[in-house]
Amino acid sequence: MTTKKPILVVDFDGVIHSYTSGWSGAAIIKDLPVPGAMDFLRDALTSFRVAIFSSRSGEPGGIEAMQDWLARYASKEHPYFAWVHEIEWPMKKPSAFVTLDDRAITFNGHFPSLTYLLTFKPWNKK
Repeated sequence: MTTKKPILVVDFDGVIHSYTSGWSGAAIIKDLPVPGAMDFLRDALTSFRVAIFSSRSGEPGGIEAMQDWLARYASKEHPYFAWVHEIEWPMKKPSAFVTLDDRAITFNGHFPSLTYLLTFKPWNKK
């Protein structure tokens, strides 16, 4: 009997892609990977179905640009990068076991204050 792997949804900008240049369009990805991103994705595939979902996902050329970017950087860090083809690229946010995102707050049953939300900064902007 095969055990079905849980889905790990990973955001792209600010999590895998360093996103230091900001937004230039869904199909334009200028920056380097976040250090450790390629190793993390490769390793995560051993325990999860990994789905990269981004605001780029629903934009024309967005998924293709992310796929090309990932293949380019994965091949630089890992000569045998066939694992890249196991990554899923949904156009709608899938039902995930867990999501990794730089602009999310875990809901713990208590709503955060509006001040907290308005002053939120992702890890790379602090």
